[in-house]
Amino acid sequence: MSRKPHAATTTGTPAIQLLEREGVPHGVHPYEHDPASDLSYGLEAAASLGVEPELVFKTLCVEADGVVTLAMVPVTGSLDLKAVARAAGAKKAHMTDAADAERITGYVVGGISPLGGRKQLPALLDSSAFDHDRIYVSGGRRGLDISLAPADLVRLTDASTAPIGKDS
Repeated sequence: MSRKPHAATTTGTPAIQLLEREGVPHGVHPYEHDPASDLSYGLEAAASLGVEPELVFKTLCVEADGVVTLAMVPVTGSLDLKAVARAAGAKKAHMTDAADAERITGYVVGGISPLGGRKQLPALLDSSAFDHDRIYVSGGRRGLDISLAPADLVRLTDASTAPIGKDS
């Protein structure tokens, strides 16, 4: 029996509900997702919202020695799997299959939020997030980002920070 991804409710996605429940200052930024866009989800979000792309962080599911971990890096670069393994104290890290990522998080690819998932997963945030007062992450569906302070994201996800991104 497969589970369906989280659906938005009348009070928002599970990510937004978590932010509201915790009283965390945040912004909710919906935009029109274009399935035909040739941009990545994150670059589409940045362009649609009119924000610098280095402020938008994508959430990727990786497995570090078999432990599913959320890795958050700027959409302007890519994930350094060797750096993820080091930061997680693992020997190897690889990307989680998209279907598994959706099943585990409860969110669809392109809308995976580091907040409000089915269960709390270990999380890693690229240290460049602290170069900014606020960053944008997925709000739990395609076409929805949320902005918040990096320190609040770390606190809510219990994330470790490390240089896990690399320039593309």
